[in-house]
Amino acid sequence: MTLNAPTKLVFLISLLIAIIALVGAFGFLAMIPISAVWIMTVAYALLALACVLRGI
Repeated sequence: MTLNAPTKLVFLISLLIAIIALVGAFGFLAMIPISAVWIMTVAYALLALACVLRGI
């Protein structure tokens, strides 16, 4: 299995989701009903999936 670099768009989306999780962990976004750990997991899974699949 070869790993590929994710596209800039997917990387930026993953980074945005991770920043939202970080801000939510500090309590600044109390309106988000999901735990920050799960939001960060989604960001990491998206980035890992983009590295494994080609062209995403």
